[in-house]
Amino acid sequence: MKATLYTVLALLAFAANSLLCRMALVQNYIDAWNFTALRLLSGALCLGFIVLIQTKPKFNKSTNGDDILQHKADRGSWRSSACLLIYALCFSIAYVELDTGTGALILFSAVQLTMIGWGIYNKERLSVVQWCAFVIAVIGFVYLMLPSAAIPSLLPALLMMLSGIAWGIYSIRGKVCISPLRTTTFNFARSLCALPVLFIIGFSHLAGISWQGIALACASGALASGIGYSIWYVAMPLLRSSQAAVVQLCVPVIAALAGMLFLAEELTIQFVIASAVILGAVLVFMLAKQPVHSRSTHSVDKAAANEPK
Repeated sequence: MKATLYTVLALLAFAANSLLCRMALVQNYIDAWNFTALRLLSGALCLGFIVLIQTKPKFNKSTNGDDILQHKADRGSWRSSACLLIYALCFSIAYVELDTGTGALILFSAVQLTMIGWGIYNKERLSVVQWCAFVIAVIGFVYLMLPSAAIPSLLPALLMMLSGIAWGIYSIRGKVCISPLRTTTFNFARSLCALPVLFIIGFSHLAGISWQGIALACASGALASGIGYSIWYVAMPLLRSSQAAVVQLCVPVIAALAGMLFLAEELTIQFVIASAVILGAVLVFMLAKQPVHSRSTHSVDKAAANEPK
């Protein structure tokens, strides 16, 4: 039940992020460089404020050695923050150049290949039912996105693929975090090292930034990204890599539904059919029993936790 709750909340945050990015970038309220910079900055500030409030009372009381060790261990990592930065920046740049369907197809294909590939590498075996459900979910996803897709330019397509791979790696690394909130906070804080470069490159676009763009970027960073990614890091240790990958196919469905509710986008028969196929297949995948595997992924996760930060 806990895994379901946090997974659903995370998926809602991802869908909200997609909607906010679409509103900000497609409407030209802000450019990709300044959007990414404000997104990371607002995420770090929001999470830092929450962690400060949460941590201060604890250290006013007596703390034992275990508490101190835990606070030293959950400070994120440069690798995770690099993945976060690559994902956010490449996504924003490519999003402007690609059609919605094309971008979604490339992004989620890269995420699926990265996370399911990692699961297979770590001996996460899928049953026949799960493989069938996964294939059906992908078919439904393609059916949903293909009409709005077009042949992409090479560079934006590569950037979106890189964004998907980075997000897949960032998600996988969340399986070993001790405190999701603190880990996400430090990952966002580390990514701020790139802010000077982002602002310098985005300086020439300052004249085109509107208050709507600033507000959307801050909402994307503080709420949909900062808090949303913290919730995702709570869910990740409770899910297998393959499960975490497949459930993300629901994000375009939720985002499209939100677009209909908040942006007055049209409800189509195609959306209804594709959504039913995707959600049904994902449900079957999550409920199906996985075969007993010979190698425990927990040993791999523990080994990953000992990697240098």
